[in-house]
Amino acid sequence: MMSVTGVVLTYERQAQVWEDRSYYAEPETGQLMLTADQLIAASRNLEGFEASSLMLNSDPTAPVVLRQGRSQTQYLNPYSGQAYNPHSDTWSAFFSTVRGWHRWFNMTGDNRSSARIVTGAANLMFLFLVLSGIYLWLPKIYAQAALRARVWFNASNSNANARNFNWHHVFGFWAALPLVVIISTATVFNYTWANNLVYQLAGEEPPVRGGSASVEAPNPAPVSRLPYADLVDTAKTYSEDWRTITLAIPAAEANSANLTLDEGDGGQPQKRHVLTLDVSGGEVIKWAPFTSQSAGAQARRWVRFLHTGEALGLTGQTIAGIASFAAILMVWTGLALALRRFLRWLTKLRKTREVEVPST
Repeated sequence: MMSVTGVVLTYERQAQVWEDRSYYAEPETGQLMLTADQLIAASRNLEGFEASSLMLNSDPTAPVVLRQGRSQTQYLNPYSGQAYNPHSDTWSAFFSTVRGWHRWFNMTGDNRSSARIVTGAANLMFLFLVLSGIYLWLPKIYAQAALRARVWFNASNSNANARNFNWHHVFGFWAALPLVVIISTATVFNYTWANNLVYQLAGEEPPVRGGSASVEAPNPAPVSRLPYADLVDTAKTYSEDWRTITLAIPAAEANSANLTLDEGDGGQPQKRHVLTLDVSGGEVIKWAPFTSQSAGAQARRWVRFLHTGEALGLTGQTIAGIASFAAILMVWTGLALALRRFLRWLTKLRKTREVEVPST
C-alpha cells in the first residue's frame, strides 16, 4: 500500500502547481500589486478564515497564498485581493486522500495513532528486508555469470518462476540504495528514537519537543509595529534569487516576525533561509541561511525532502517514484516465489507421507 501510494504521490508537487495555474492572472495595464497589509486585510473578509501565514511569489502573475495553520488555504489575486474559488474537489483533495492512505490508512481521530503503529512497523520491517537482502545477495555476485543473471533482465526465462526470480533480483539490485534512503527517512517520521538519532549522528543533543527555542514574555498590550510591507521589503534585500517569501503572521503581542525566503521549488531545504525581524523598528534579530544552521538541523530538514526525492529536484522525485514502483514488483515477485516454494514443500510432504503409508 505504501509503495503504490508512493508512486501516485511521485509528482504531487508538479500536479498541484499545474492545477494552480488557474489562479495565475496577468495584471491590467498600470495595475499595482497590493501590499502585504492590504492582502491580509482582504483575507479577513473571508468567513471562518484567519490567516496565520502569507506567501508572496516573485512571479507577478502568481496568486498570493494565505494559510490558516495546516488545515485551510486561500488563494488571492495579488492586485484585487479577490479570493479564488478553491478547487478542493480535484487534485488537492485526491492527493490529500492518497497521503492519508500512505501514512495512516486514511484513518481519523484516535484511530490514526493506531494506524501509524502498523505503517511504522511495516516500514521498519521493510527496511530489514532490504538490508538483509543486500547482505544475502552480495556474496553471490562475484561470479560473472551470477552477476549477469541478477543485474540484467533475462529474456530467455523458461517459466514464470524463473522470471519472478530474475525480476526480484534485478529490481532489488537497482532500487536497493534509493529504497534504503526512502525507508530510513520514513522511519524518522514514525519513531522518536530515529528522529533523535539524526541529531545524535550529527553530534548534537536532540531538541526537546514542545519546548520553545525562543521564548517571549507576552506583553499586556499589542506591540506597535511597522507595516508588514516594510518587513517583506527588508527580506527581499537578503536574496536576489528568491522565488517565494513566507511571512508567519505574528501574534498581536509578539516582538518579532519570521520570514522564510525560498530560492527553490519548495522542496529543496538547502535553498530555504529564515530572517527574523523586530516588528517595531524592523531591525534584524537573526539571519539564518541554511548553511548557518546546525548540522543536526540541516540533516533533519534534508530527511524530510529526501524521502520524497524533492531535495534532488525532478530527478530525485523520478528516482524515488521508480524505486517505489520497483518495491511493488519486489513484493509481488517475492510473494509469488514464496508461494511456489510453499506449494513445492506441500507436494513433497504429501509424497513423503504416501510413501510412509503401508499398502493394504
